[in-house]
Amino acid sequence: MRPWRACGWPRTLFARLALILCIGIAVAQVLSFWLTMTERDQATTNLMMGYIEREVASSVALLDHLPAAEREAWLPRLARRSYQFQLGPGVAGGPVDARLSANVERSIADGIGHAYPVSANAVPGDSEHIQVHLKLTDGTPLTIDIHPMSGIPLSGWLPVVLVLQLAVLAACCWLAVRLATRPLHALARAADTLGPDLKADRLPEDGPSEVALAARAFNAMQDRIATYTAERMQILAAISHDLQTPITRMRLRIDVMEDEGESGKLRQDLAEMEALVKEGVAYARTLHGASEPACRVDLDALLDSLVCDYVDAGKNVACARRLAASVVTRPQALRRVVGNLVDNALKFAGAAQIDVAITTDGRVEISVLDRGPGIPDESLEVVFQPFYRLETSRNRGTGGTGLGLAIARQLAQAMDAVLVLRNRSGGGLEAAITFEGGVDRASAPIRTQSLTRPGDSAPSPHA
Repeated sequence: MRPWRACGWPRTLFARLALILCIGIAVAQVLSFWLTMTERDQATTNLMMGYIEREVASSVALLDHLPAAEREAWLPRLARRSYQFQLGPGVAGGPVDARLSANVERSIADGIGHAYPVSANAVPGDSEHIQVHLKLTDGTPLTIDIHPMSGIPLSGWLPVVLVLQLAVLAACCWLAVRLATRPLHALARAADTLGPDLKADRLPEDGPSEVALAARAFNAMQDRIATYTAERMQILAAISHDLQTPITRMRLRIDVMEDEGESGKLRQDLAEMEALVKEGVAYARTLHGASEPACRVDLDALLDSLVCDYVDAGKNVACARRLAASVVTRPQALRRVVGNLVDNALKFAGAAQIDVAITTDGRVEISVLDRGPGIPDESLEVVFQPFYRLETSRNRGTGGTGLGLAIARQLAQAMDAVLVLRNRSGGGLEAAITFEGGVDRASAPIRTQSLTRPGDSAPSPHA
């Protein structure tokens, strides 16, 4: 498993970019808030130290000049939010070691230390708490009880504003990434729909310069591919047309030959040449896909007519199940694909069985089964290449051109279907074509029923 999958890393480019930018914005927002609060606390602390230095010096001077009987009444007036005055020796404690408390002690000492000797100690407890001790001119002990404040309290609306700001930035980030990745999504969709028919929607050549350049390049590539494919079909069609005349002349000459053995061999060679040319033209035409529109058809009736044609020709073909449903597809293209697969099965196994079913994801799957020699696993994909033959089975005796499976694959792609080959357990081959059929069931269950006509013997592909 890849590391990014193991840690839950998203797979789409949109999700990755959005996640990276949102995390970056959140981290930058938190760092900016921390720096702002730190600078704010430092500035507030420095301002508070100067304030305490001036206020404490004035208050001590006032208390020193007041008569001893009036000092007690003035203590509440001189108290502030962070400190208050007490007449008395105060509470003993340890040395001042906290940074803020040390700053407060130093500020008070700078303000009144030249006139009144002062001493300070920390008061035991959870929070910072110190007391500064001094004596007035008449010897009366005075204690300044201080709870140092680290800064101005945070406003209640500030966190809400910061969260809203982060939400706005995240929304802008999402919109920017969406706009940036939308052309990539359109390009991928256009490339995915560029099938053998070469009729994919053209990309709009507008937007940012980079996007417009990529769209123009893709449209130009699509035009070039269509041109090359059309030229290839024209070349094959021209070859087929030009070969008809010499093939006909050769057939006429063979008919007047006296040597029946040699004339039979030459006649067979000419038949193979003509079949090869026709298959080549058919393959070239399938590169443009089926031009017929998709429509709703009775799949059972389509397969029934196909099987009956083979049975009438004396071929061992059967259909194992009926779907009892109609599907949306291109009937002629589907009939050609299934027919090619059946011909392939008959060629190498002598019998074929057609099976139809609905997959778990609601797609229609038509399988052509045989008990032939099968195909090596490493060749299950390569056999779809044009003119490719397996030497162990596709010799001249079979009459194969190496284009049947290639044509079937091209037609399947034109139908937005998937055609795969699988070796069967116990021997044989399964060719399965799967497509979105828009199934409309006439009756829900799938029932087993042979499609041979009454009076015919049911052929067995397992024989």
